[in-house]
Amino acid sequence: MTDSNRFAGQTAIITGGASGIGLACAERLAAEGARVAVWDANPEGLHAARTRLGGETLTTVLDVTDAEAVARAADAAFAHFGRVDILVASAGISGPNAAVWEYSVADWRRVIDINLHGVFHCNRAVVSLMQRHDYGRIVNIASIAGKEGNPNAAAYSASKAAVIGLTKSLGKELAKTGIRVNCVTPAAVRTAIFEQMTQAHIDFMLSKIPLGRFGEVEEIAAMVAWLASRECSFSTGAVFDLSGGRATY
Repeated sequence: MTDSNRFAGQTAIITGGASGIGLACAERLAAEGARVAVWDANPEGLHAARTRLGGETLTTVLDVTDAEAVARAADAAFAHFGRVDILVASAGISGPNAAVWEYSVADWRRVIDINLHGVFHCNRAVVSLMQRHDYGRIVNIASIAGKEGNPNAAAYSASKAAVIGLTKSLGKELAKTGIRVNCVTPAAVRTAIFEQMTQAHIDFMLSKIPLGRFGEVEEIAAMVAWLASRECSFSTGAVFDLSGGRATY
């Protein structure tokens, strides 16, 4: 159930918004009245997303590991819409499945660069823009792997654990302002990211979920929409599980 006016007059930036969880969040926020800026490294995906979203959608081909490019994109969104109210930091990769002692240094650095440094760059870039109106909602997409650590996915698990830590730190730093910072920790959700994983790893993830199924992107988007709303006024630096019963703390 959506509220077509919940985000009226607000602007949302969604990273990794051309597919998967990011696109579902963009669609949900747009359906509830937000003007959306979608960032993604995939130009073809962005074109398709713009067609699906319509309206005042602003799309930007962006590498979130490039701090200067992220800052320029954030400033461009502010200039175009006049404000930035919401950031959903969803861009990420799973990386290969391998034991730590077999994990290539190049792959490790790439996963950390996108999943952690990219989130840092995006969070950092929007805070000063949100401070201009003393209002904002930042929602970082972490993972249950960041709380538990998945075998043969150390880089992914470590990057998502770091996103949780970043979220908690930034939430405390902004607690006396009108800006709230939270993250969600989904269990596995069937998206294109599965194409980066082995079938054995996919089977392992499913075996850990008591509900016996993977999450749906629309379920993640529903939680994100609440965290991005004015109703989320007393939660900051918090972690919200969407794990099908997997989470134990």
